[in-house]
Amino acid sequence: MVIFFLKLNFKTTSIGEKLRKVDWVGSILFVAATTGFLIPLTWGGVQYPWSHWRTLVSLIICAVGLIAFVLYEEYVAENPLIPMRIFKKRTAALTYLQTFIHGMILWCILYYLPLYYEGVKGFSPILTGVALFPETFTVAPASIVAGVIIAVTGRYRWGIWIGWVLTVIGLGLLTLLKVNTSTAGWIFLNLVSGVGTGILFSSMAIAVQASASNEDQAFAVTMFAFFRAFGQTVGVAIGGVIFQNEMLKKLKTYPLLAARAVEYSADSSGLVQIIKTMPEGPEKTQLKQAYTDSIRMIFIVICALAGVALVAGAFTEKFSLDRQLETEQGYNGKARKEDEEKVAV
Repeated sequence: MVIFFLKLNFKTTSIGEKLRKVDWVGSILFVAATTGFLIPLTWGGVQYPWSHWRTLVSLIICAVGLIAFVLYEEYVAENPLIPMRIFKKRTAALTYLQTFIHGMILWCILYYLPLYYEGVKGFSPILTGVALFPETFTVAPASIVAGVIIAVTGRYRWGIWIGWVLTVIGLGLLTLLKVNTSTAGWIFLNLVSGVGTGILFSSMAIAVQASASNEDQAFAVTMFAFFRAFGQTVGVAIGGVIFQNEMLKKLKTYPLLAARAVEYSADSSGLVQIIKTMPEGPEKTQLKQAYTDSIRMIFIVICALAGVALVAGAFTEKFSLDRQLETEQGYNGKARKEDEEKVAV
């Protein structure tokens, strides 16, 4: 219906003028630095050790590149790719931090819970997907309900506060997972974090838009999506580091597994198949226990991060959601004329 009924008054410019407005230097710096930063995060501890020069050099160089990008955008670029002013409002900066942590938390859950179900519970991949329903089937409905309530009341801070409280509680419950946790047990342990993270989706999105000026709306929404995606990648990588360290420490305490501690702790997903093919006995029982303890440690860490986000969310400011649309590309024709007459009145 939008195609047929939404007629906009487009501000037309030449292709040359559009190309001159592109922040080419900033774009190259940003894409190169972020890509180069994410690649070693994905191979660290898997393809190369975290202490390997390939991992460390890439991370350091690209971290410097990101700093250079920020400085260039702030002091040099005429039409910056990302205006730094969008980070200078307290609510926006704190919400981006929460969004980054939210991405870390959500994807740590969605990445490592399936490994628990497959490796410890022995579920098939399809049954593992079903076992994730307490998480995946609560996130979207909670987000929708929160969005509707915010739209009706015009208030969004409650969603951030309640969402983080439920997320902290839910992640705390996930630390109770054990090798022999019953089906009813792990279902209910997952429900709270699903509702909490779902509420945060819409609440934080609206907080970012409410805190941004009309001219910065597009930038604000884009960075909101970027920080969540960036947090997802970093979260899985950090989860892998936590798993490796905890797994190595646990395995060294079991005489039957100590000799292969380094091998088993290297890859959390690869270890699932080792557990599945291992014959029943004390060695498999101990390996399952160590695997569960390592995943629980991941949940402990992200629970602490959720606590940090909860504190940050407490300082979210209140902004009105009732705002007049101001844009260079307004409605065209009769509809626009009627809108202008209403504004004049």
